[in-house]
Amino acid sequence: MKLPIHLNALRAFEASARHQSFSSAAEELHVTPAAVGQLVRSLEEWLDAPLFHRMNSGKIRLIPTETAERALPDIRAGFDKLIIGLERLQKSSVSGVLTVTVSPAFAAKWLLPRLDRFQDVCSETDVRLDTNLKPVDFAVQRVDIGVRYGLGNWSGLKAEKLMDEEVYPVCSPRLLREQRRFHHPSELLRETLIHDLSMDAHTGFPTWSEWLRKAGVTDHETAHNIQINNSAAVLQSAIDGRGIALARSVMVRDDLASGHLIRLFPEIQFNSPLAYYVVYRPECAELPRMQAFRGWLFSEVNRDEEQ
Repeated sequence: MKLPIHLNALRAFEASARHQSFSSAAEELHVTPAAVGQLVRSLEEWLDAPLFHRMNSGKIRLIPTETAERALPDIRAGFDKLIIGLERLQKSSVSGVLTVTVSPAFAAKWLLPRLDRFQDVCSETDVRLDTNLKPVDFAVQRVDIGVRYGLGNWSGLKAEKLMDEEVYPVCSPRLLREQRRFHHPSELLRETLIHDLSMDAHTGFPTWSEWLRKAGVTDHETAHNIQINNSAAVLQSAIDGRGIALARSVMVRDDLASGHLIRLFPEIQFNSPLAYYVVYRPECAELPRMQAFRGWLFSEVNRDEEQ
């Protein structure tokens, strides 16, 4: 079977199907909507078959035909393989852009404060951060590597444990001075407790109720509660003296070291069943930029443990 001479038509088709719009596809491909439409029509002419049901009104303007829907996974996989192949042609180089996906909180509280050290040892690599609370599709979004928090199982990705985590209550020095000190965990129930909802859907994500139960507190009725769906904002609220947060040790490390927050009841240890994992597609494991960043992540964890 003779293939089309140009791959641009396939790119235009794939982007249009994903966005369900020529205009949105044009923005991604940095061309005009008319150019995208013409490329798709040229592919339809070559195939002698339509690829979309075209809508004249409404938010969704393009609906792929049944045949197009069946073909799209193979076309996307093909583009993915082409990109990996081009990367392998640059096998000896770490120059270029490395796309890294992490949660906004992990970026703010752990990665960004350390990223200068990666740039010092790998100055030829430009890091592009994709901060997203929801897992992204590595192939579709062209992501090279990421750090995810969970149980270590993500379809299509290799996961290597980066670090475990403990959870414990923290508060600002000012709040602790006002209360003088807490003698028993049950006394925390008189305060405003700040709840982290950023991973609420994950089974096993530690909660205040679980920590209090671990601390021997049977009555969990609290005076006041604040619920926040961002771990960095949870810690900032505690720093501002708005209450007591159940902190994640990886996120709160720098705030404890700087004295912005103080750990309460350090004798009570509660290890989270979830952990941080370095994740990437197995077929990208040998790419130089990815290898360099992966190695740096583990070296940073070792550096923290030695301090």
